[in-house]
Amino acid sequence: MLNLMLRCGGRKVDRQQISQCATPARTKTWVPISHHRLLEQVEDSLTGVGLKVVNQAHALSADQHRYFGLLQVVNGQQHSDYGLVLGLRNSHDKSFPAALVVGSGVFVCDNLSFSGEIAIARRHTRFIERDLPGLVQFAVGRLGDLRGLQDQRIARYKATRLTDMRAHHLIVRALTSRVIPATTIPTVVEEWRRPSHPEFTEGGRTAWRLFNAVTEAIKGRSLNVLPRRTQALHGMLDAVCGGR
Repeated sequence: MLNLMLRCGGRKVDRQQISQCATPARTKTWVPISHHRLLEQVEDSLTGVGLKVVNQAHALSADQHRYFGLLQVVNGQQHSDYGLVLGLRNSHDKSFPAALVVGSGVFVCDNLSFSGEIAIARRHTRFIERDLPGLVQFAVGRLGDLRGLQDQRIARYKATRLTDMRAHHLIVRALTSRVIPATTIPTVVEEWRRPSHPEFTEGGRTAWRLFNAVTEAIKGRSLNVLPRRTQALHGMLDAVCGGR
């Protein structure tokens, strides 16, 4: 089973600690929702569309104002090498809205990537508590389409072969696009040439191999920045592999 890892500059917590996290008082224009309520609402909606949570990880910032969570879900059509992962986030300091990001987790190395973000609420407005169930249901309802697009994308990555020169060019582009920091370049190059996980040598030198070299290098970074980095990575590789 996938062992999800989460580091966001804070600390990993369990469900009880999330439920005990205090929610700030509302104002006339700002209505924060509890981290626990958001998590439970998402889980209820997943159950309603036939998706089962099989693994999860949660973290809070040091001041407990920011919550990040990961849920691995299955629907009976699980692939052997990667699976559907949802990332949740919520804030009590107005730093970002409640949101759900959709992506994949690679089983062999616990790497995460996110391909799209569904905003559950643009802002914590006065009507968010009333509208939260419907907003979450709408977001979760889009998972089927996004999962299909994810499967098609990864299939293209596995079918697209890359030369060393092309891969090195893409690594430089990943740096200039802020997908990776400069300090990770040696790791990405080494993972491309000699992957830590033998599974990534299957099929030869492909975009899927490069994808996993990059995600291996940025594994464990903050869930607050990981969606942006991996969405940019998908955009870069989609252009190479004939995606959208």
